[in-house]
Amino acid sequence: MKHLLPHFHLACFVCFPFLLLAQPNPQIELPLTDENRILFEAAKTIHFQDPDSAIILLERCYNNLITKGDTLNAIASLAQQAQTYGHQAHYKDSYDKLWKGLMLADRAKLHKAKAYLYLRIGRHYSYYKRKNKALEYFDLSRQIIKELILEEKVDAAALGDVYYISSSTYRELGEPSWARIYLDSCFTYHSPYKSEISIAYLQFERAFLLQADNLLDSAIATYQKVLPWMEKYDPGYQTLVYTYIGDVYQKKEDFNTSERYYKKALEISGIYKSHIDFTPLVHTKLSNLYFKKGDLAAAYKRLTMVKELDGKFFDSRSENNRPLLEIQDAFRLEKASNMERLKEQKLAQLENEEKVLFLQRTILIVCLIFLTVIGVIFFNHVSAKHKTEKQLIHRKQELEIQKANEIVELKNRELSASTLKLIQKDEFISSLKAKVTENGDKMSIQEIKRALNTISVGNEQNWKEFEARFVDVNKDFYARLKAKFPHLTQGDLKLCALIKLNFSSKDMAKLMGISVESVHTTRYRLRKKLGLLRKENLTEFIATI
Repeated sequence: MKHLLPHFHLACFVCFPFLLLAQPNPQIELPLTDENRILFEAAKTIHFQDPDSAIILLERCYNNLITKGDTLNAIASLAQQAQTYGHQAHYKDSYDKLWKGLMLADRAKLHKAKAYLYLRIGRHYSYYKRKNKALEYFDLSRQIIKELILEEKVDAAALGDVYYISSSTYRELGEPSWARIYLDSCFTYHSPYKSEISIAYLQFERAFLLQADNLLDSAIATYQKVLPWMEKYDPGYQTLVYTYIGDVYQKKEDFNTSERYYKKALEISGIYKSHIDFTPLVHTKLSNLYFKKGDLAAAYKRLTMVKELDGKFFDSRSENNRPLLEIQDAFRLEKASNMERLKEQKLAQLENEEKVLFLQRTILIVCLIFLTVIGVIFFNHVSAKHKTEKQLIHRKQELEIQKANEIVELKNRELSASTLKLIQKDEFISSLKAKVTENGDKMSIQEIKRALNTISVGNEQNWKEFEARFVDVNKDFYARLKAKFPHLTQGDLKLCALIKLNFSSKDMAKLMGISVESVHTTRYRLRKKLGLLRKENLTEFIATI
C-alpha cells in the first residue's frame, strides 16, 4: 500500500488543471438575426453532445458576421468556439480563438469584449499554475470594467463577474483567504437582473469554502441547494457539484456515499460530454478512496486511467497541447507593431502641434505687445489730456480768484477814495464853520444857523455810509472775524475794517471822530484782544482774514 501513495500525490498534482477548467465564464451573447442567430443558438444547444458539429456551425456563423462587418457578434462566435474547444481539452484551438477575438476587439476598440477575453485568457494561464500571468490578465479586465462603469457604459454588476473569476482562481490555486475576499466582493456587486454569473455559481463557491472550513453538513446542504438549478440550466456543471459532494463524504469517511457521487459525476460527464478534461481528477479521487478502503486493485486501475487521460489532455507530448506551453504571442506582436506605428504618428502629430503652438504663442505675444503699446499710448494720451484739463481748470480757478481779488481790491480802493473824500468834505465843512463863526457879526444869527444846518454832516452818518459800502465789498470779513474773535466790540470791528483798507492813523481818527493818540491806544488794545505777539504786524494779520 505504501508504494502506491506517491502515485496518488502525483496524480492529484498532475490533474489539478482539470479543476480549473470547470468554471462558468461571463458570455459575450448579443441578439443576432436571420441565419446567424439560428446557427449560433443551434451550436450552443449541441456543443456538449456534438462539439465538432457545433464548431462547424459557429465557424460558419463567424464568416457570415465578418462579411457583414458585425465585429462584436463575430467575437461572440469566436468566444463560443473557444469554450467548446476548452470543454474538449483542445486548448491550442481554444487559445487560437481567444487571441483572434482579442485582436478583433482591440482593432474595433470594443472594450467590454476585451475585458471578457482577458478573463478567458487569464483562466487558461491559471490551468498551468501560471498565477502571475493569470492575475495580470484579470487586472487588465478589471481595469477596463471599472473605466466603463465610470463612463456609465456598463452596470457595476459587471465588476462582480470579474471578482467571481478571481475568487474561483485563488481558491483553485490554494489561497482560500483571497478567494473569500473576492467572493465577498462578488456578493456585494451581484445583481440577479444585471449580473451574467448566476447566484447558483456563487453559492457553489461558498459551499466549497464551507467545506474548506470543515463545516461539512453546511457544505453538503449548499451543494444540494444548487443542484436543481444546475440540472435545469447547466446540466454539465453537475459533474463538478457531484465531485465536490463526493469529497465531503470522503472527508466524513462515508466512503460508499462518496463513491456513489464520484461515479455520478463521471456519468454526467459522459452523458453531456461536458468537462471531460475534469474526469482524470475524478478518477484520482476514486483511486484515493479505494486505497483507503483497501481495494488496491481498483485503486491501481484508476491510477492507470489517470495516467492515460493525463497523457491525452495535459502531457506536453499531446498533439492537442504541445503548443500550449509557450503561449502564442501573435496579439502581442501585432499590438507592439500597432503601438510603434501609433508612436511614430504621435511624434509627427506632436511635432506639428509644437509648431502650431509656437506660432500661436508668437502671434499671441505680438498681439499682447501691440495691445500693450496701444494701451500705454492711450493711457498717456488720456493722462495728458486729463492733466491739461486739470491745469486749465486750476488756471481758470486761479484767474477767477485773482479777478475776484482784483475786483475787491479795486472796490476797496474806491471805498478808500470815497472815504477820503468824505474826510476832506468834513474838513472843508469844519473850515467853513470856523469862517462863518469868525464873520458871524456880518450875518444874522438865524441865517448862519440855517446855513450850518444845511451843510452839516455828522461823523456817525459818514461811518454808516462807509460801513454799508465796506460790507458790500467784503461780505465775509466780519463773519470770519467774529467767528475767530467773538469778544470784539463794535468799535474794534470798525478799527479792523479801516486797518484792512490800509488807512493811516490820522485818517482813522478823522473818520471815527477821535484823536490820533486815541487811535494808537485803540490799536494797542486790539492787538491784545487778537493775541498778537510784539513781532507780529497788525495790518498783515488783518489782511489774512
